[in-house]
Amino acid sequence: MGHIRSACLRGLRATVAELGGDAEALARSAGVPVEALDSDDLLIDERAAATVLELAAATLGCPDLGLRIASRQDITMLGSLAVAIQHSPTLGDALECTSRYLFVHSRSLSLGVGPDPHGERGVAALLYGPADASGPVQGTDSGLGFLHRTITYLHGGPYGLRSVELPYRPAAPLAVHEAFYGTVVRAERNVPAAVLRVPTHLMHHAMGAVNENLRRLALAFLAEQAPVVVSEVTPRVRAAVQESLGTGPVEVPAVAALLALHPRTLQRRLEAEGTTFGAVVDDVRRRTARRLLTTTDLSIGQVAHLVGFAEQSALSRAARRWWGASPRAVRRGAPTPA
Repeated sequence: MGHIRSACLRGLRATVAELGGDAEALARSAGVPVEALDSDDLLIDERAAATVLELAAATLGCPDLGLRIASRQDITMLGSLAVAIQHSPTLGDALECTSRYLFVHSRSLSLGVGPDPHGERGVAALLYGPADASGPVQGTDSGLGFLHRTITYLHGGPYGLRSVELPYRPAAPLAVHEAFYGTVVRAERNVPAAVLRVPTHLMHHAMGAVNENLRRLALAFLAEQAPVVVSEVTPRVRAAVQESLGTGPVEVPAVAALLALHPRTLQRRLEAEGTTFGAVVDDVRRRTARRLLTTTDLSIGQVAHLVGFAEQSALSRAARRWWGASPRAVRRGAPTPA
């Protein structure tokens, strides 16, 4: 583990006092500087931050400590990142911005968007991590609770949360978590991180008044602190398209929602990387079709469906364009461009 801004402990002193405990004594026991209880911008050891939450929960008999702390936190604890988030055009842009620059708060935390673990159409997964089934849980409870409250704030109210999926068993009863989130909470699920299942249309929700100058300044400040160049978007689009092939039309809005990007932002970033959404889709289809034709016994019609074509004839036309040969000729081993 590395370091995390002491803002993660905002609300701990008040919560511990409310429960009749001594926050400063708990901080010292966990190796957390006492001054971190009252400052957002100190860098503290992540293990120590996690330990003080677990210690407080156990000492004070408060299994929902993480949720209580989340209830006392707000978006301002993210500092300059909060400015960029609040002045994003859409909620999708805000989440994408958070994903790119969360390292400013902690380099071990991550926020991503993926397909719904239940496969429900129109639903995406917001993945918050790290979340380890065998590790401390109060910190993840607090961080995920903060994410939920922040989205609620940015949306201006309930945002259609479908369910919460946790890879661990929380210390507090699930009923307590369900009261906090207002939806069903499932524990010990086979998911890579803690998940908020949200409607994909949430990504297009307009944020209201946006000060573009403030946003530009905040993003410039955040970019200066980036330890590495922000990763390209093309590989992420390619992976999302690959995941979506055969499930329905592969369209910009759906893939943008999976990546927490506004469709126009997605297209601009692809153009900046020298490609287009259509070119990525075509390339993924070509590679997938070639693999299925040469390594499986699926019918030509089944291959067409699995690469996203409504009719076998569409695959035949594409094969002529890609390889100058029919799908059957490709299957028989006809020479084609790589």
